[in-house]
Amino acid sequence: MDLTIAAILGLDGLTNGAIYALVALALVLVFSVTRIIFIPQGEFVAFGALTLAALQAGQVPGTVWVLVMLVVAGAVLDGIQAVRERWSVQRIVMRVITAVTPPLMIAGLTKQVASQQLPLFVQVLLTLALVTAMGPLLYRVAYRALSAASVLTLLIVSVGVHFALTGIGLVFFGAEGYRTPAFWDARFDVGPLSFTGQTLIIFAASIALIVALFVFFERTLMGKALRATSVNRTGARLMGISGDAAGSLSFTMAAFIGALSGLLISPSTTIYYDTGFLIGLKGFVAAVFGGLASFPMALAGAIGVGLIESFGSFWASAFKEVIVFTVILPILLWRSFVDPHHEEH
Repeated sequence: MDLTIAAILGLDGLTNGAIYALVALALVLVFSVTRIIFIPQGEFVAFGALTLAALQAGQVPGTVWVLVMLVVAGAVLDGIQAVRERWSVQRIVMRVITAVTPPLMIAGLTKQVASQQLPLFVQVLLTLALVTAMGPLLYRVAYRALSAASVLTLLIVSVGVHFALTGIGLVFFGAEGYRTPAFWDARFDVGPLSFTGQTLIIFAASIALIVALFVFFERTLMGKALRATSVNRTGARLMGISGDAAGSLSFTMAAFIGALSGLLISPSTTIYYDTGFLIGLKGFVAAVFGGLASFPMALAGAIGVGLIESFGSFWASAFKEVIVFTVILPILLWRSFVDPHHEEH
């Protein structure tokens, strides 16, 4: 291997690492706020890419029906809760307006305009809206009633949600893979390296989102509320911060980040209904590097995962996945020394 090949592999590793960084950030965010190891994060990535591919083909994306299913399931749970707690008519109306109307409007608008050849920018906005709307609904249906459960219970639920979403993805999107067109077809040569427009967009979008998250957590009231919940859920609740609202917001942000990651990566690789699982696992390896608590360490871990995957594919392409996932073993050993486990009561 000479320096030219190493530079090319390094650029490819940084590009993949930027995607894994976004997934890792979402995983750390969800876990720190809700204690949920959110295995289905990869499904948001796949759904984002497949939704845009369907809109590009002039078809109604399966995400529309997934969103409607989640709305119906959430409405049923709200109805049961309303009967048990004897909600007033005003409260029921407000819940319908706030929880049901927006996602149904997004689904209806997408179904109405899906067959039209809309500009790519509009299709991207529709995709982000559809997948992002799934986040709080998924939290409502699968996790909100278990907010006080143990981490192990929440992990088991996450595994079940992952398999459910994978099966739903197969039903609504089929087994065929899709690749979307690049957002920018330009190419720039810098010495031995060749930067595509899509690569630059990936770097720019990742940096912009990281900066936006930093500003959100440091400067906004909602961001500070999420930080307080992640530090001490009980203390935050005593200060008037709703744990359910914090969980719903974290899932909304995770869904948006997942959808954006899918849009960024789909021009570079073919996405199938189950592709998100591998992407999510690599993001999980990066998140574990930061102990599922540190955003900067998760970013560093994501870059490391991307570089290991890139150079591993050069030396032993058939074992690149094995190499990446084996890396988690020394990381776990290291974390066990620097952050000893305390028994949960």
